Amino acid sequence: MGAALLPDLGTEIVIPVCAVIGIVFSLVQWYIVSNVKLTPESSSPSNNGKNGYGDYLIEEEEGINDQNVVVKCAEIQNAISEGATSFLFTEYQYVGIFMIAFAILIFLFLGSVEGFSTKSQPCTYNKEKLCKPALATAIFSTVSFLLGAITSVVSGFLGMKVATYANARTTLEARKGVGKAFIVAFRSGAVMGFLLAANGLLVLYIAINLFKLYYGDDWEGLFEAITGYGLGGSSMALFGRVGGGIYTKAADVGADLVGKVERNIPEDDPRNPAVIADNVGDNVGDIAGMGSDLFGSYAEASCAALVVASISSFGINHEFTAMLYPLLISSMGVLICLITTLFATDFFEIKAVKEIEPALKNQLIISTALMTVGIAIVTWTCLPSSFTIFNFGAQKVVKNWQLFLCVAVGLWAGLIIGFVTEYYTSNTYSPVQDVADSCRTGAATNVIFGLALGYKSVIIPIFAIAIAIFVSFSFAAMYGIAVAALGMLSTIATGLAIDAYGPISDNAGGIAEMAGMSHRIRERTDALDAAGNTTAAIGKGFAIGSAALVSLALFGAFVSRAAITTVDVLTPQVFIGLIVGAMLPYWFSAMTMKSVGSAALKMVEEVRRQFNTIPGLMEGTAKPDYATCVKISTDASIKEMIPPGALVMLTPLIVGIFFGVETLSGVLAGALVSGVQIAISASNTGGAWDNAKKYIEAGASEHARTLGPKGSEPHKAAVIGDTIGDPLKDTSGPSLNILIKLMAVESLVFAPFFATHGGLLFKIF
Repeated sequence: MGAALLPDLGTEIVIPVCAVIGIVFSLVQWYIVSNVKLTPESSSPSNNGKNGYGDYLIEEEEGINDQNVVVKCAEIQNAISEGATSFLFTEYQYVGIFMIAFAILIFLFLGSVEGFSTKSQPCTYNKEKLCKPALATAIFSTVSFLLGAITSVVSGFLGMKVATYANARTTLEARKGVGKAFIVAFRSGAVMGFLLAANGLLVLYIAINLFKLYYGDDWEGLFEAITGYGLGGSSMALFGRVGGGIYTKAADVGADLVGKVERNIPEDDPRNPAVIADNVGDNVGDIAGMGSDLFGSYAEASCAALVVASISSFGINHEFTAMLYPLLISSMGVLICLITTLFATDFFEIKAVKEIEPALKNQLIISTALMTVGIAIVTWTCLPSSFTIFNFGAQKVVKNWQLFLCVAVGLWAGLIIGFVTEYYTSNTYSPVQDVADSCRTGAATNVIFGLALGYKSVIIPIFAIAIAIFVSFSFAAMYGIAVAALGMLSTIATGLAIDAYGPISDNAGGIAEMAGMSHRIRERTDALDAAGNTTAAIGKGFAIGSAALVSLALFGAFVSRAAITTVDVLTPQVFIGLIVGAMLPYWFSAMTMKSVGSAALKMVEEVRRQFNTIPGLMEGTAKPDYATCVKISTDASIKEMIPPGALVMLTPLIVGIFFGVETLSGVLAGALVSGVQIAISASNTGGAWDNAKKYIEAGASEHARTLGPKGSEPHKAAVIGDTIGDPLKDTSGPSLNILIKLMAVESLVFAPFFATHGGLLFKIF
């Protein structure tokens, strides 16, 4: 078989060192961003850079020495930050109660597998050996669940803090030019990306080493207990995504419908009562939600790979370096992303608006190309030349180059999905321009074209996922699929940096409008925001693609753990599961869409009430009551996030207990197959409508000018399309990828209980 080149001691040093480098790098970026001051300074010509007076005069033109603007920006940033913090604290109180209740449930269910006995049991996959008792698995699964949940919550919260810290600083830098503003927004995104990737890696690594003190040589039990980490991460992400998504879209829809369509005032106008709630929403939905979501994907992909590896030759022969191959890929990812980030912030400077989007796309291409080399290095140094992988009861011989191809195919499939998403959602290409053109004849044709675009955009990503699954499964069975998912997520730090950049730029534009800055500055922030919109769609594409691979890998681990030999679609137990599973994403989407609708209804009524009853509001002499709108969004999202969350969390438990593991395997397969399609089409439809509206507003081409200006009939039709697309692209679509992963990882964690005590109804009849 041959041993790995990297000794075990090397692995024990490399992983934490890479994680610490990631954390230090993010702190350095944070420090650089904090150098942009939010307090008015007394400006004297001498301290203005290289050319003294020359610089001073140029900056004066852009209002750089207007102290009132700085004070206003600081005030607005404060209001947004306070709103976001108070919402997340309220959300986390509810989520905390759930977390404790679910932890108790995990302990009781898994502990009861062997009647809470403390005696060693025969191992699941090798009956001759003795493994630690089921009670130990129950205790350690509960601990790892809590660890994952806390890490997920902290990731989301830190991301939100960074974003609200950076938004006004981006606005102020926009006075000096678009390049400066881009760098602040991108650095801030990088803070979140690296903190999250490095924290996730470090906590998982520490947990494995601490658990090893108890488990010793029983790696099968050790890594089964670690799967709780993925469950914790994703269950928090679900509430963050759904709660944040409802919050942000209720505010957005309310602000747009009354402000733009009825009152004809610009977006982010300070007279609009919902404007602060709208900007808070960008941070709690797109940043805190997305952060928790991708952390969940990363944790689950790692857990799925580790579970399969623990019953393969790596685990049986106790090869520590090969066993931690998934973590070594992520460690390499942190280093590669660090180099990639320098290309955007230090190696090349952005001088014109048209360079923004290419700079962000280059981040994806550079990180993917470098990562391919990185994976090759990790595979060559950390794996034996040949080994065996557990494949549904048998051991399959795999060569190390085959595993390299598995990871690489996942990595490149992610890039393909990203670029297809960009083609369908960026207004530089024909699909979005066609949607914009359809606004000539009103909102109805716009909606028809948008829906068609979303359905069509599913085709290529699904083929990419299908090819990745086929290649990786052929080479290395379910382990291959798990590492392909990790390949897609290996550049998570760069992906998140690009993703967080969008809402930060969006907020910066809002602050510029509210602080009454010049038209030119608003144009710069709009250009940053338009690029951010497209890259956010690319980020969602990544999240959905990786979710498909992750949930399939978890599904494979679940089937192995529950001792199902084949999932036969022709048996009624499996088929009813399949058809019910395929329905779940629709039920879930219905709940989230209706929640946004009913919350938006309250918001629209409140905004109308303020415009009608506060004298001098339209003239700008009176201030609107922002706090009431923030409260409406907060209350609605906290109340409305519970039913969809309960649907996802309870389904595997109910199906597993009453119908057994075979029906549950059908439910998981059905939800995966239909959820991926709806998620891609919903995200892309919403993204296309949003950018069609921006295309008309920007009026950059001859075609766009024939549809504009703002307030024209085609523009109003575009705003209606954008409003319909909001809950699709920011609430239902992104939450669906959590639905398919979460049900799979939950089934895997509870698999020992379902295999022993499940299927009560079929036992009775």
